[in-house]
Amino acid sequence: MTRVALAFSGGLDTTVCVPLLEEEYGYDEVLGVTVDVGQPESEFEEAAETAEALGLDHVVVDATEAFAELCLEAVRANATYQGYPLGTALARPVIAEAILEVAEEHGCTGLAHGCTGKGNDQLRFEAVWRDSDMEVIAPVRELGLTREWEQEYAAEKGLPVEGGNEGDWSIDTNLWSRSVEGKELEDPSYVPGEEIYEWTDAPSGETAEIEIEFEEGYPVAVDGEAYDPVALVEHLNEVAGAYGVGRTDTMEDRMLGLKVRENYEHPAATTLLAAHESLEALVLTQEERQFKDTIDAKWAEKAYEGLIDAPLVGALDAFVAETQQRVTGTVTIRFEGGQARAVGRDSAYAAYSAEHASFDTESVGKIEQADATGVAKYHGFQRRLANESIAAVEAAEGANGTESPTLATDGGAAADDATTVEDAATADDETTEE
Repeated sequence: MTRVALAFSGGLDTTVCVPLLEEEYGYDEVLGVTVDVGQPESEFEEAAETAEALGLDHVVVDATEAFAELCLEAVRANATYQGYPLGTALARPVIAEAILEVAEEHGCTGLAHGCTGKGNDQLRFEAVWRDSDMEVIAPVRELGLTREWEQEYAAEKGLPVEGGNEGDWSIDTNLWSRSVEGKELEDPSYVPGEEIYEWTDAPSGETAEIEIEFEEGYPVAVDGEAYDPVALVEHLNEVAGAYGVGRTDTMEDRMLGLKVRENYEHPAATTLLAAHESLEALVLTQEERQFKDTIDAKWAEKAYEGLIDAPLVGALDAFVAETQQRVTGTVTIRFEGGQARAVGRDSAYAAYSAEHASFDTESVGKIEQADATGVAKYHGFQRRLANESIAAVEAAEGANGTESPTLATDGGAAADDATTVEDAATADDETTEE
């Protein structure tokens, strides 16, 4: 007897996949697997009711803790894609891994999903599943199904879906983010109303401040109260969402090259990323911050692709972990005008001295202000030299070979012992070599 594990939500696509896997692909049994990464309870109820109506064996896996832990790793890597916090992309590998484990436990020989051939999720699921020896099946993609065809098929078969009507929008929700797309939102010029939002209230003039505590880059407490990862994210979604924090309306470039319009809500993610970056700015050196920007961008790129377990990401994680040893302290965040803004930060590892930076002190430790004069003279030297060289050549060409002007290389004064560009450069080199 052959058995296939299907990523099952109870919606139109996955419901239609159940008989198709038996009729078109020859499987004797279909096992529906729903993975909990923080969806609303109503979605699990729908999946359970649909599975029962189909006579489908159905397994629910709780992966909220694993997903929350990955989300906090994303905070340490400041993971955003084209300006918004990654959410769905982080969830898919977690879901795929959980389904694979269930499939192995139940002796399945195949893995199936209801993704189309246009989106990112097919790639994210299959990147995990193709590590196994099981057959990977995508009925909607492989059979070229449309929503209209699925609705007619569901009606013909008497499948437990309400004509394929799942609401005005296509919505994907997890602990970290809520995405809304489809219908009128596919028109980039369409301005959506408040009805598309559930996690965030419309921004108002009200403000509030909270304090977030970090240990080695991980957020661990809010206003002095410790939270585990799941509870912390849920708490901040509620608190920040009440002030309209975490809305994104963007034109997103998918992996397959399609450009799509997406609307997201991510109050906790927005808040934690703002706080974390603020604390990093306090404790990391300039060079660390600059290099980490590159590391963070690559980490987010691989996460968006669903390749979070790639060897490269392991190497990136090592750098991130090294820098996060000092990202310990507190950040005060103000919710204002739909934004989460850092207005205070404190850490024992601060690479900062108020005394040194103050305009009210004469020196920087043992360094006197006058010591900067030599630095100021050298600052921009190559620019001056290049600009003078260009001007000299242009002047010579304009005068048909007349003598080039004297070059200034000492901060503004002309070189005393040089009358040409070449002599000036030589004189300066001799001076600096001494």
